[in-house]
Amino acid sequence: MTSAANAGMPEQGSGDRLRQARADAGLSVVEVAARMRVPVRVVESLEAEDWSRLGAPVFVRGQLRSYARALGLPADALAGVPASAPIEPPQLAPRTFVSPLQRFAEQAARRLVYVVITAAIAVPVWMVTRQHVEVAQPESASLDIVPGAESDLTAAPAAAEQARQRHQRPFVASMTPIQNRKPAPQPPVGEPALSLRFSGDSWIEIQAADGSSVEQALVKAGERRSYAPGEVGRILLGNADAVEVRQYGRVQDMAPYQRANVARFTVSSDGSLAPASE
Repeated sequence: MTSAANAGMPEQGSGDRLRQARADAGLSVVEVAARMRVPVRVVESLEAEDWSRLGAPVFVRGQLRSYARALGLPADALAGVPASAPIEPPQLAPRTFVSPLQRFAEQAARRLVYVVITAAIAVPVWMVTRQHVEVAQPESASLDIVPGAESDLTAAPAAAEQARQRHQRPFVASMTPIQNRKPAPQPPVGEPALSLRFSGDSWIEIQAADGSSVEQALVKAGERRSYAPGEVGRILLGNADAVEVRQYGRVQDMAPYQRANVARFTVSSDGSLAPASE
């Protein structure tokens, strides 16, 4: 039985006629597809009468004529296609008319929503930022009075007025007198910037800051090496457990620079140590 969906398609049994015609011509499916210049699935669909994979009836008839030409037969020898079903014109659905005034109102409403959302986010952020900017930064001042400052203030009215204005601003008091603040600690006098003391035999490689070699040797137990600031840039110590490294007389921990009993570290101009890459 032929359904309405297959109206205009070849009759049942057309696939068998195609297959028999191909067999009589001694051709395979692949050879016919090559002659038709179509995929193999198109030839298989024609012989299996699977018209749904080939599209509209007009395309099916075209493929049948191409199939016949590939077998050397007349173009309509294998068609057997009845008249195609009438083509119905597409149904046109009417669109709802929207007036220009309504479109303008919708666009204005969308823009108004965007402006309101932007203002709701931007205004609070601006207010918080403005409050932080306007907050006066506290000043730090010593509670001690430098000798002679009181007489200077009484002698200079302009300076006294400036001091009064500064007094009106918030201060963070410091209990440490300015003249008694301790300077940065200085390195011990008489101690080398870097010294090495060997309790066992150790291989050393010493390089200067510019990469030039300072010393490469196997140092015996009991020996020492001392270097001035800036003299050494990089050090490698074999058997690092047998080497004591001192910076201005203070023993340094080699664990951060040691790997498999080999220590690698760099020395800065002030004698401080840092790990070195291999």
